[in-house]
Amino acid sequence: MSKRTSPLVIAIAGGTGSGKTTVANVILKRAGAHNIAYLAHDAYYKDLKDLPAAQRERINFDHPNSLDTDLLIQHVRELKANRPIALPVYDFKTHSRTQETVPVEPQPIIIVEGILIFVEPRLRDLFDVKIYVDTDPDIRFIHQYLNTVRPMHQEFVEPSKRYSDVIIPEGGFNTVALDMVVARVEALLHGERVVD
Repeated sequence: MSKRTSPLVIAIAGGTGSGKTTVANVILKRAGAHNIAYLAHDAYYKDLKDLPAAQRERINFDHPNSLDTDLLIQHVRELKANRPIALPVYDFKTHSRTQETVPVEPQPIIIVEGILIFVEPRLRDLFDVKIYVDTDPDIRFIHQYLNTVRPMHQEFVEPSKRYSDVIIPEGGFNTVALDMVVARVEALLHGERVVD
């Protein structure tokens, strides 16, 4: 069997605190981190350094407009074309991008993870496998939940799960679902399907 001719792009979406990172870490561990380029949507928050501090504090970071999704789309395309990227480094204390970047080399698997990655159709179109981690909101409760997380989850994140290929209930605790996803990723990576 021949191997894939382009990277396998896996998207992991779900609400804040749902277990997306746990699912990604399971895939990283089982498929081998050396085979994976990992892009967290959180790295792509817009740089707000030109806004006064008081205004930065009022930004709703759970709204799609707070993210530079165009840059994420460009980076996924670059990696798919076998070109390296410079992943931004975001400073959540100052709500601005640092001068630093992290070099990310092309790999056989690209993982894109974030709460809003299924909202933008141009980004969704780049994904081969779309996973939605569906965890009860009571388990995901955080300080800003009622003011920003919950309203944005209901408006953008929850409706976007209809675009997923797989929905994993109970987040990173659903080992049966994780085993199935990893087995499928390994099969795709090793040539069960060849991309034209």
